[in-house]
Amino acid sequence: MQYARQCMLIIAGAFLLWYILGFLADEPTPGHHAFRQRLVAVGDLHGDIKNTRAVLKMVKLIDEDDKWVGGTDILVQTGDNIDRGTYALDIYRLFASLRDQVSDAGGQLHTVLGNHEFMNAIGDWRYVSKADIAHWGGQKKRIHDMSLDGWLGQEWMANYTTTARVFLAPFKGAPSLSFTHGSLRPSYPDLLPYPARINELGGSLLERALTPPMAPPHPPNPYRGLPEGTTQAEAGVYDSGGPLWWRGLADVPNEETVCEWAKELKEKLGVRRIIGGHTPDFERIVDRCGGDVIIIDTGISYAYGGVLSALEIIYTLSPVNAAGELSTGVDALRKGERYIEREEVYAVYQSRKRKIAVVEQEITI
Repeated sequence: MQYARQCMLIIAGAFLLWYILGFLADEPTPGHHAFRQRLVAVGDLHGDIKNTRAVLKMVKLIDEDDKWVGGTDILVQTGDNIDRGTYALDIYRLFASLRDQVSDAGGQLHTVLGNHEFMNAIGDWRYVSKADIAHWGGQKKRIHDMSLDGWLGQEWMANYTTTARVFLAPFKGAPSLSFTHGSLRPSYPDLLPYPARINELGGSLLERALTPPMAPPHPPNPYRGLPEGTTQAEAGVYDSGGPLWWRGLADVPNEETVCEWAKELKEKLGVRRIIGGHTPDFERIVDRCGGDVIIIDTGISYAYGGVLSALEIIYTLSPVNAAGELSTGVDALRKGERYIEREEVYAVYQSRKRKIAVVEQEITI
């Protein structure tokens, strides 16, 4: 009997040790670094302000009063804040209120447009709920706010892009990441120069759509399609093979094909990873090709009932030959010196964190 109890205690202790070590393995590596940057990316929010706040608090970027507490962290949101849910207005107001706070703290806020932002701009209201229109204050006010004369139209034009290239550090040659709502297609004719060409075309198309008088909403009015005067290149942004709608990196089942596309995109764009939303998996953030491709739409909105999630990337530089007390921050980085570069990529959920990838190498900056 005593022997059996001892065996059970040993087994229980071994299990506890395994659990703790497994948990620690999925936690960011502590240590003293000359430079540290944290990036958080959040996918489609579709009119759910409650879950938007919950996710941003979960990753410690805002407090209970919607104030920025993320310091120098980078926040990226990959579009589709609107439609399906009721409270898109509040989501846009929240991001607008955070923008100056983030900048003042030394952080960055990158907001990307999704296909549903463009749908609303061109009058395609098929996924707009009556509750959304009522919460906005009526159809007339909603249209005005989105126009070039309204606050949201001006916010979209000034602070939202069709794609974003985000750098993990401020030195020349630092690694960068690509963020787009849909999937970038390697054969997309206006891929380069990246991201300037896509953003130029997306911006000019959006400006056409938001110029009063805007298209009357469909339904009940007939659908007008893209604005009059839209060029072929502008139309390509909104095409099924364009960066707003294409799903190839997410839903093509052949992993070898996707990884070939990812390799080609990384080489053409000069980025380390290609990250997008648009295609939901209601249980997890999807990573492919060792984390070269990451799809972060998990159906956060109550309209879908998916899981709350965020992508977290922690990037650090530690000097190879550190002597004495270590200085930190951008000013501590010295050109020509060698550093251990480490990038840790995690999928973050309410009660757990899953490691996607870790890259560590020696570099000279």
